[in-house]
Amino acid sequence: MEYTIQQLSRLSGVTTRALRWYDKLGLLTPSGRTEGGYRLYGRLEVDRLQDILYYRALGVELARVKEILDDPSYDRLAVLRGHLSALERERERIQGLIDSVQETIRVQERDEIMSDEKKFEAFKRHAVEENEKRYGAEVREKYGDAEADEFNNRLMSMTQEQYSEIEGLNEKILEKLAAAVAAGADPAGEAGKEVADLHRRWLTATGSRCDAQRQRCLAELYVQDERFTAYYDRGRPGCAQFLRDAVLCWVK
Repeated sequence: MEYTIQQLSRLSGVTTRALRWYDKLGLLTPSGRTEGGYRLYGRLEVDRLQDILYYRALGVELARVKEILDDPSYDRLAVLRGHLSALERERERIQGLIDSVQETIRVQERDEIMSDEKKFEAFKRHAVEENEKRYGAEVREKYGDAEADEFNNRLMSMTQEQYSEIEGLNEKILEKLAAAVAAGADPAGEAGKEVADLHRRWLTATGSRCDAQRQRCLAELYVQDERFTAYYDRGRPGCAQFLRDAVLCWVK
């Protein structure tokens, strides 16, 4: 069956404007045209649009979606299974938050006191799942499943005091970075040393092993991976670069 752009828009919920934009990008090219020049989409294009929407739901940029779908080694069934796993993890995360809110409501209604552990269990689980979604594949490929799972287990078993310490260290690193970059500080100076030391404390706060080489490799990712760069530079550009340079200067 073939669909006009209007029909495909109604079927998928994607606006005709977006479909035309996908065509312009070469992301979703019509299978043909009517005698009047209107776009036509067949079964393969419908499947491809479905794949595009799955990736968009996971937050993947359009340019990256095109690269993935145009890769000759693209395995649709394997990718769909991956999407399913990601969606199931997201469902578990949301269910965890729902359970936490429901328990809080029940306790509040009975005027009882909820333990701190229960209050924050769902939020720790959310942190684990966010890390898995953003960086899990790379971490597991580089360091293996056992180490990635060990880190996640340590995070889940942390007390609220330990979790707060990690959050506090992270905020302190961001604060010190912004101040150092604003002041035009030298990463090889005292401000750089302080940031590098805080970074190491943050990396090992859960009891994870982190030698100098690993810390330096991770710091390199802050300027190589746009996701890390965007995170550290969201308040002031140059923070990711300063952190990388400071670690390379002070961690031997």
